Amino acid sequence: MTYIIILAWALLYLVFSFSSQLPWASCNNYWNTDNCIDLSTQNKTLNWTNQTNTTFAATEFWERRVLGISSGIEEIGSIRWDVMLCLIAMWIICYFCIWKGVKTTGKVVYFTATFPYVMLVILLIRGLTLPGALEGVLYYLLPEPSRLADPQVWMEAGAQILFSYSLGLGSLPVLSSYNTYNNNCYNDCLWLCLLNSVTSVVAGFAVFSVLGFMAHEQGVPIAEVAESGPGLAFIAYPQAVAMMPLPQLWSICFFVMIILLGLDTQFVAMEVVMTSIIDMFPTVMRRAGRRESFLLLFCLTCFFSQLVMVTEGGMYVFQIFDFFACNGGCILFLCVFETVALAWIFGAERLLSIIKDMTGVHANPFFKICWLYLTPLVLLVSFTCSLVGYRPLTFNRWYVYPAWAYVLGWVLTLSSILLVPAWALYKLGTGTGNLRQRFNHLCQPAPDCSLTQKGDETELQHIKGEDLH
Repeated sequence: MTYIIILAWALLYLVFSFSSQLPWASCNNYWNTDNCIDLSTQNKTLNWTNQTNTTFAATEFWERRVLGISSGIEEIGSIRWDVMLCLIAMWIICYFCIWKGVKTTGKVVYFTATFPYVMLVILLIRGLTLPGALEGVLYYLLPEPSRLADPQVWMEAGAQILFSYSLGLGSLPVLSSYNTYNNNCYNDCLWLCLLNSVTSVVAGFAVFSVLGFMAHEQGVPIAEVAESGPGLAFIAYPQAVAMMPLPQLWSICFFVMIILLGLDTQFVAMEVVMTSIIDMFPTVMRRAGRRESFLLLFCLTCFFSQLVMVTEGGMYVFQIFDFFACNGGCILFLCVFETVALAWIFGAERLLSIIKDMTGVHANPFFKICWLYLTPLVLLVSFTCSLVGYRPLTFNRWYVYPAWAYVLGWVLTLSSILLVPAWALYKLGTGTGNLRQRFNHLCQPAPDCSLTQKGDETELQHIKGEDLH
């Protein structure tokens, strides 16, 4: 719901990157105020710490030109037409990249998944050659010991792992369902974890080397220039790019990388919905043209529901969705149910036997311990810490949302996490037999769901083969 909005912003920045002068590099534009500071031409001996009533050119471009941000969520304002056009363009790209299923998506991903690595290496080399890069790298590698005792830090780290690996969202099961039965999922998982972690570490070097450069140029601690969330991609990094030689080149590289990475994520999210619906209603959805029609309806529904996020007050709405509906606490809660269902109801031993049957390899027994005990415990503790450490959402650390906005946010949260227990209660209430018999029946795997039987494998491949064509 929110991710493609970020892609629309990135596309708008990419378009502006082809200007003769980057619009966020100067204070000579119609949206700038008298308090604007141009870092690329400002005297470096200026005491930056005393500039309390000033704003940087990149900040004003983001807030006043791109967002046209209003004074609060109560003032939605008008639609930002250039952002809306970028949003339309991103939905059109996404539609035509996945409308024929994984056959077309797989070909597109060969480019969108590999080319960002080229951009990342280019930005990494450029960042490490900037003055002040070493200070940024050291800030990245050396943690602050006092923060390690903060449970909130570990909760955020755990939530980031879940998002980074797309755990609990259905992405991995959907994509892996298109593999052959004897595909070595054991090796795939190990390589996925290794590649994902290495990419995150390398990206950290690329980002913090540039933040070190910014801190060096401004003469301030790195903590003062570091941003999180959209501020890093649309304020801090563009601001740093504007201070480099050939700023247009580095800006184009950065936003092309952001868009391609985002498209991969958006493709997968849409494919999860499409594959799930098709598998639930195969006789209806596997007819000619049904997938394309349903995908078009899905894209249009999402687009019109997102129009409120491209208004002058849209950033406030965006943050509510991002903070409440898409936060780590929701994923942690859902993953607790998933691990319990997989390890305790479906059965850890049964899962190990399926892996052995599929790959011919005995999985490490440590995985069984993780499935049964460690993973549910860590998830439950992290989820509890997220509740204990809850802080009300604010915007830019000063705007406090009205009470009805917080209520709306909690409704979004509950809509995400209550479906699982609600469905369990529904099945428990509508089953046959007494309450204990119904509970025992629901806690047993279906007798015909074992994938170690070749007959089931043939049927599964037949179904997926139809979807591929």
